[in-house]
Amino acid sequence: MNSVYLDHAATTPILGDALSAFTAQASKLGNPSSLHTQGRATRKDLEDARESIAKAAGCLSSEIIFTASGTEANNIALKGLFWLGRKNGRNVVVISAIEHHAILDPAKWLVEHEGAEVIEIPVTKTGVLDLKFLADLISKRGDEIAVISVMHSNNETGVLQPIADVVKLAGEIPVHSDAVQSFGKVALSYNELGLFAMTLSAHKIGGPLGIGVLILRRAVEIPALLHGGGQEREIRSGTLNAPAIVAFAAAVSAKSYDAENIAKLRDEFAQRVVAEIPDAFVNGADVERLPGIVNITFPRTESDTLLLLLDSEKVSCSTGSACSAGVHRPSHVLMAMGHDDISAQSSLRFSFGPSNTATEVDYVLSVLPGVIQRGRAAVAS
Repeated sequence: MNSVYLDHAATTPILGDALSAFTAQASKLGNPSSLHTQGRATRKDLEDARESIAKAAGCLSSEIIFTASGTEANNIALKGLFWLGRKNGRNVVVISAIEHHAILDPAKWLVEHEGAEVIEIPVTKTGVLDLKFLADLISKRGDEIAVISVMHSNNETGVLQPIADVVKLAGEIPVHSDAVQSFGKVALSYNELGLFAMTLSAHKIGGPLGIGVLILRRAVEIPALLHGGGQEREIRSGTLNAPAIVAFAAAVSAKSYDAENIAKLRDEFAQRVVAEIPDAFVNGADVERLPGIVNITFPRTESDTLLLLLDSEKVSCSTGSACSAGVHRPSHVLMAMGHDDISAQSSLRFSFGPSNTATEVDYVLSVLPGVIQRGRAAVAS
């Protein structure tokens, strides 16, 4: 076994179709904003790609705004919708307690620099949004809320969130959803959910790095973060990355994700892990999750140690904790689900993709018990 990659939630291998599309487009000359022949040809390729992505996401092509990443799209959405709401005296930003840092950190920035008030919606022990809390909040303070942002699925546990219910409760309050983990893996339609804004990212589905999408309701004008050439409805200026956009569309069209088989592989893996290591347990096991993600807590271990030990066995996965400036912190997601500092730092995320096989699961299970034993010995010492 050369190596086993179980970190598809972080990034995915670029698909052959996407790589071919990228290189073919990169060989073409022309700025899509230029009016000459080469520019118009590039613009056509780009707009064809926009149509393909829009169809897959269940939105209008005019509602797609290309960005350099999902993080940028999240920043544009959260800050822009906050600023739009503040014009009408709304100063509250509502997010879930389990958001990615691409939402948590912009929300914190709005507090520190724009005087916003941020309210976090708690989740249950299974990692599902507390809708009663949200309903009570909207009932009491709905006219103060500028924007609500709740991710479609959690990047650490894979737990799916009740976005349609959030939108229904919100009424006229704009709702944004970070859907980068869900797109291409589970049923997802911007229009059917009734969202105001939604975020996608290419590298989570076999597309290239460095290209994201913000879907924003047609005719809505929010303040821009970047100013310049006025591209993308004057909300996101900058020369459009045609090769990455075309490659994103190629990855979408490839439809390489077999959700049923990937979920079977994930479930088999999780069942065998718990059988081999009886005190291990799956976080969010009893609710609907993405097909490929399983987050497992291994009591009496430290996740960073386990990660390095597995890496030495040529198995790539990830911890549930964020690392900032060399300081390791417990996963805020697991803490919100009821973990304490110790157990939140004893968990690993394994995320499966189309390239994974049953043979790879066998290999990981052959080395994992030894890794856990060594990890526990390290903690005990």
